[in-house]
Amino acid sequence: QVQLVESGGGLVQAGGSLRLSCAPSGSIFRVNAMGWYRQAPRKQRELVASSLISDSTNYADSVKGRFTISRDNAKNAVYLQMNSLKPEDTSVYYCYMVIKRTAFSTWTEYWGQGTRVTVSS
Repeated sequence: QVQLVESGGGLVQAGGSLRLSCAPSGSIFRVNAMGWYRQAPRKQRELVASSLISDSTNYADSVKGRFTISRDNAKNAVYLQMNSLKPEDTSVYYCYMVIKRTAFSTWTEYWGQGTRVTVSS
């Protein structure tokens, strides 16, 4: 069974930086789309950034210019570099990947367990 393992959350002051990481446990065949969502209390989950295998990226307007998504295809890992953090970035961040477990599998979406980011003012 594939699980996405996230790391890198924590408490930081406004203006600070954090880097989130996510990679699957176990062997897989291929990863297509990768990305990050976040969900704050009493709010809907929202897309933060996404990366396709074509290297095209997409960002929420609220994080453009501050966050950078990157991927390491050799490690099947995705990262989110978060700079100039604001209190409104406080949320639980979830990574997702669209994965083929074997060459004969269908593409399936997997989610990480979530990592908490708290930005103090």
